[in-house]
Amino acid sequence: MALEITSILLSAQSLDAKFRNEGEVNLRQFQEQNLPLFLFSLSVELANDDKPNESRRLAGILLKNSLDAKDATRKEHLVQQWMMIETSIKSQIKDLLLRTLGSSVQEARNTSAQVIAKVASIEIPRKQWPDLIGLLLNNMTQQDRPAALKQATLETLGYVCEGISNQDLVQDEVNSVLTAVVQGMTLVQHGPEVRLAATRALYNALDFAQTNFENEMERNYIMKVVCETALSKEAEIRQGAFECLVSIASTYYEVLEPYMQTLFQLTSNAVKGDEETVSLQAIEFWSSICDEEIERQEYNRLESGDSEPVHSHFIKKALPSLVPMLLETLLKQDEDQGQDDSIWNISMAGGTCLGLIARTVGDEIVPLVMPFVEANIVKPDWHCREAATYAFGSILEGPSVDILIPLVNAGLDFLLNAMRDENKHVKDTTGWTLSRVFELLHSPANGFSVISSENLHRIVAVLLESINDAPHVAEKVCGAIYYLAQGCEGARSSSSLLTPCLPGIISQLLKTAERTDGGDSKLRSSAYETLNEVIRSSNIVETSHIIAELLPVIMNKLGQTLNVQIVSSDDRENQGDLQASLCGVLQVIIQKLGSTDETKTIILQAADPIMILFLRVLACRNSTAHEEAMLAIGALAYASGSEFGKYMPELYKYLEMALQNFEEYQVCAITIGVLGDICRAMDDKILPYCDGIMSHLIRDLQSAELHRSVKPSIFSCFGDIALAIGEQFVKYIEPAITMMQSAAQICAQMNTSDEEFIDYGNQLKCSICEAYSGILQGFKNFKTEVMLPHAGHLLQFIELLFRESQRDESVTRAAVALMGDVADALGSNTKLLFRDNTFYVDFLGECLQSNDQQLKETANWTQGIIARIMVS
Repeated sequence: MALEITSILLSAQSLDAKFRNEGEVNLRQFQEQNLPLFLFSLSVELANDDKPNESRRLAGILLKNSLDAKDATRKEHLVQQWMMIETSIKSQIKDLLLRTLGSSVQEARNTSAQVIAKVASIEIPRKQWPDLIGLLLNNMTQQDRPAALKQATLETLGYVCEGISNQDLVQDEVNSVLTAVVQGMTLVQHGPEVRLAATRALYNALDFAQTNFENEMERNYIMKVVCETALSKEAEIRQGAFECLVSIASTYYEVLEPYMQTLFQLTSNAVKGDEETVSLQAIEFWSSICDEEIERQEYNRLESGDSEPVHSHFIKKALPSLVPMLLETLLKQDEDQGQDDSIWNISMAGGTCLGLIARTVGDEIVPLVMPFVEANIVKPDWHCREAATYAFGSILEGPSVDILIPLVNAGLDFLLNAMRDENKHVKDTTGWTLSRVFELLHSPANGFSVISSENLHRIVAVLLESINDAPHVAEKVCGAIYYLAQGCEGARSSSSLLTPCLPGIISQLLKTAERTDGGDSKLRSSAYETLNEVIRSSNIVETSHIIAELLPVIMNKLGQTLNVQIVSSDDRENQGDLQASLCGVLQVIIQKLGSTDETKTIILQAADPIMILFLRVLACRNSTAHEEAMLAIGALAYASGSEFGKYMPELYKYLEMALQNFEEYQVCAITIGVLGDICRAMDDKILPYCDGIMSHLIRDLQSAELHRSVKPSIFSCFGDIALAIGEQFVKYIEPAITMMQSAAQICAQMNTSDEEFIDYGNQLKCSICEAYSGILQGFKNFKTEVMLPHAGHLLQFIELLFRESQRDESVTRAAVALMGDVADALGSNTKLLFRDNTFYVDFLGECLQSNDQQLKETANWTQGIIARIMVS
């Protein structure tokens, strides 16, 4: 029987802090002491129309939070908790939730729909709620059911489809869901609320409709309904229908040919005359078609075979009508666009789509866009000038360099003059266009550039003048300087064109970072990121004295942040952001000056005061600053080598704290990476700290609290430690190997249909290989017998990776390198193992056929090592 919890739910929302805290504590205790009764009581509260809306609202939130979480580890824990609840109690909860779909209160209906979907996402894949779809469809097929119940049911179907995989429903269920949803969209007796819910449900159900889209009659009917719905009286329903068309464009591109004439007419009318929310989705339809065609062109370029994906060239066919339609949208700007990155309007959507079209069709777009640019660029109305500039900037990626460079050379002077336009929007878009020009058409290393010794000084002068403009314009100018500097890196000449301009650029970027009129720290971050790129891309031979002079300036600025009085949380956040930016600059300076023997001494002489600053930043306990300080410490360790050991007594406590920081897991992840840098720098001098470090790393691997994304880097760190301390790693071998074998088992059982899991799995596999390689190399010439008992498991793991049907290239490289390390470190002891595991022959054969030169070299090395063993 449910407990009466209305008063507790209300007190947990009280304005009185004492009552609120008491209510929150009572709810938490109830949840921890008796989860089944807690969830049942919440369901009773949500289902009861006589209860206050406030208590029902919180009951719904608590139910959702008890079934799902963003963090994968937490989510898995909640799923296991639900699975352990007695079936009879779960059935009662589910019955109450289904009953709530008929509530007279809309918020309760909507909440219940979401909670049902959360339960369904757990149970349907496990075949544990087989009658759910039937129960929901029953609400739709019975004539006497109220419209509100039908609306809530359609919302539920949509949420359920969103939360499960298209493998989880049998085709009969899919057919029934689609029938109910399509009827919900079309039956005249349904009001707009039901039709809107049905349209949104179809959007979520489209992934399940592969078989239906393969059947021409069913496909025609679905497309007819969606196209008719796109003409509804209600804008929200029209928007939902266009969202369905966007999804269909990417999911069912291959079968769209017969409908494209109708779809062009529909989208064209919507773009030209509908409300903006609808117009945006109509443009998004064409952006989706572009995405599909770009992907198919890329696939056809890289792969040659009989099974090339269908490419219908819809964009090319529609080009003469599509481009003019989009160019018109560029003239519909908002007065405040450019200043607020969150704004998304029809002009921005049109420009984005134009950019995608340029990438799809290349040179063919240029003659369609340039007349618009030339006609509008000199008009007195700023809307025309801004649209012309935006159009030009949008088509710079896709057409050939040979076509674009003459156009840019002809228009560069015009663009530079436009940075002094009287209108802020024109200047903003011109700054963005210049950054695109420098990003895409300034690459001396590849033999082409719009920058020359003749125009460089004018370009730099205009940029350094314009960086003093309004913050949103200055930010775009930072982007232009960023790409201007980046393009100069790796130039074929021994001297960089940009070197004489560097002092002026650095000085102006530092001034820009000091500006206080930005309203937030965005301009400051852009200025420091640009400064980093200017340093990183500079010619070290020519600029070492400039960078050496910058070092004390940045150190001084970082020192000043440590003495700022903090009186509010905003002050603390501002301090942390500024410290993070300055630590980032110091990291780049350390890396740059540390890259040659001649300039490394500059860093070594300043290392002590630099390290003191970093330690003081770590003491501030700001996670953003902590991450950047740690990365800079890693750079300093690399530059200092074994001398870095003198900082370890003071640094070690911060390393320990970070390795235990599960909440801010990015800090933990970065620290583990930096530990690898320190190991490589100090070699066996790291030994006195290894007991503590290894204990923390093993505990981190065992923890259910630590975010799983951190764990692969821990295995890589095992390899770094083993390489650093060699045979001394023997004392950690058992716990390390146990954790690695357990992780290898997880790899073998991993769900390969979930993209997120695939990425994580690839990282895990690579890091296990790296760990084993490091350990084997560390023991080579010392205690090879320690690893002999594990050699069989190692080859089994490598074979598991070899047998994977969709193996990532990074995994292939790591696995082949590990196979070579097994043979190299363990020598003739592995002869029998390789003789019994002949898969290695096929694996190496595959790698030797690869286009990846690095992989070929590794495979050649591995093949040679194994061949020597087999004949020994």
